[in-house]
Amino acid sequence: MNTALVPVKGLGEGKSRLLGALAPDDPQRDQRARDALTLAMLRDVLEAISEVRAIERVAVVTPDAHVAREARDAGAVALRVLEPGLNHGLDVARRELCEKDDALLVLLGDVAGARGADLIQLFDALQNLGGRGVVLARAHDGGTAALLRAPADCIPNGFGANSAARHAAAAHAAGLPLVELPLPSLRLDLDRREDLETLLRDPACGPAVRTRALLGALGIGADARARTHA
Repeated sequence: MNTALVPVKGLGEGKSRLLGALAPDDPQRDQRARDALTLAMLRDVLEAISEVRAIERVAVVTPDAHVAREARDAGAVALRVLEPGLNHGLDVARRELCEKDDALLVLLGDVAGARGADLIQLFDALQNLGGRGVVLARAHDGGTAALLRAPADCIPNGFGANSAARHAAAAHAAGLPLVELPLPSLRLDLDRREDLETLLRDPACGPAVRTRALLGALGIGADARARTHA
């Protein structure tokens, strides 16, 4: 069964690099805004995944009960992993949900602009490899926005700073075919205020309907948009 995993940190823990960026003069409002952003991004990611017929099961991996409830409301499996660590949580989810020969996609929960059509390209590339190998989409900062592999345990999770190079090296070390796709909607993970403004300014970053609407309501990117249309 082809499975997609979406890791999401707990509310109050995620988007720490955006601390003070959404409501600088009101820490409580800033926290609520960052929590709302986390949930809006998750909904956008899950909607993109829903457009991929090759994906038969979707699970959100999170320590947070509120995020888990949001995942279930969107039709995904919610797998709560309370021990810290992104890679640890993904390992737990893989062992619990995947058979050895399954294809496994990991798509980060903050790649809000993800297009279903770009995700389909990942599976098409895997099919062209004969259904065995590694396909990845690199984020703009050198991280891995999306990682598709078959079998599900053929390389370890190495998410974190500069993880695209780490995943590519693991594929080469395992003797597996590797395809890296430059997919525009998967290049931007939303970690910093500048990333938010880039999303709002550049349609190539993907639809991100809920995320864009929330940022607009918060007044994020208004100056950048004004300069663009001046």
